[in-house]
Amino acid sequence: MHRLITEDIPQRVAVARAYQNARQNSDKQNVRIEHDKALARVMAAVLKDDTELFKQFVDNEGFRRWMTDTVFGLTYEASGRSV
Repeated sequence: MHRLITEDIPQRVAVARAYQNARQNSDKQNVRIEHDKALARVMAAVLKDDTELFKQFVDNEGFRRWMTDTVFGLTYEASGRSV
């Protein structure tokens, strides 16, 4: 599950077209909005592979906030910007 959170999910979010466009053309607030939308789409896809992770993401506000912040940090930093 660690690899899924730290590598697989961030990679899937990072390649989302709307998120890439926002990273290149928008301020951090709009980038965050597109990130959160992309992450929600990726997490819906994860449901098929890891129901427990999806359940935590949906049901546990603290976990969802931590995961959202973690993936945003990993993907936003990868764009060459600092958080």
